[in-house]
Amino acid sequence: MAFTVPQPREPAEPSDPVRRWSDPVRQWYENKLGWATEQLRPGLPVRLLTGLRFDVLQLPAEAGFAALRHLGPKAPVALRGETMRLFVAAGSADELPGLLDWLEWGGIPLDLTAVGAGGRIDAPTPPGWPGSRGAAVWLRPPEPGCEVEPTLPALPSLYCVGGGTVPHSDPAVGSGLVRLVDTAATQCHRVRLRRPSRQPLAFS
Repeated sequence: MAFTVPQPREPAEPSDPVRRWSDPVRQWYENKLGWATEQLRPGLPVRLLTGLRFDVLQLPAEAGFAALRHLGPKAPVALRGETMRLFVAAGSADELPGLLDWLEWGGIPLDLTAVGAGGRIDAPTPPGWPGSRGAAVWLRPPEPGCEVEPTLPALPSLYCVGGGTVPHSDPAVGSGLVRLVDTAATQCHRVRLRRPSRQPLAFS
């Protein structure tokens, strides 16, 4: 009786077309840091998914530099053009509007936004790698092999005072998100006030 040995099958292509190619930047983030990424097709920028391990506060770089003192020395910070991105604990984006209200910044125009669950930001060029003009870069890069969460500013615990709840700093988690947001809002407001007004004068 003759037996026919079947030819080895080619491995099936992944159902997700994004997985059909390998990008060095994407590999660095996924393998060295364990961060979730997205790349729609080859040649397009790699993007980091927010809301999983971190959220991001975005503000003018001029204001951001003044807020850095409220970040722990290992908290990642990125720059893209004139925008600074401060990495904060996951869930912070949802807390930002209420926190600004509590700090009496509610209703005041600020160039301070947050990217949280379901969001994406362009991945900064890994440290020491050549990057394209205008690409996001690391001002304070994350440390490969280390968990990022302990380095991030987080919303402190709440404790009761006179029947109410007020935020307080938790020194175990970097620097408090409350102080960071208050400083960032203050500096954003100052930057806006220094900008030339586009509104025409009343007598013009």
